[in-house]
Amino acid sequence: MDDEPWPGAVEVQFTDAAGRRWSLVDKVPIFVARGELDPDSVYPVEATVSCVIAEGRGLPQGNEVVTVSTSPHGVSTPDGRAEFTVWSDQLIR
Repeated sequence: MDDEPWPGAVEVQFTDAAGRRWSLVDKVPIFVARGELDPDSVYPVEATVSCVIAEGRGLPQGNEVVTVSTSPHGVSTPDGRAEFTVWSDQLIR
């Protein structure tokens, strides 16, 4: 999105279990990417963001719906949402 202030900001999008697309915007180091996140990158680039299971349960078995929070690094949508219902196969350890 922008290189200033350094280290720059990037928008990451994902789809929840209901098929709704969400955007998270934060500084580049918050997101772990499989590729570079800079102005010269070829987008889209696959990226991840830290999250925790909101109910405090362990990682679900199979392809279940689970509520996660992106609170570990304070990441949220532009309107402040930090909890999302996603498929458990969208999570990585």
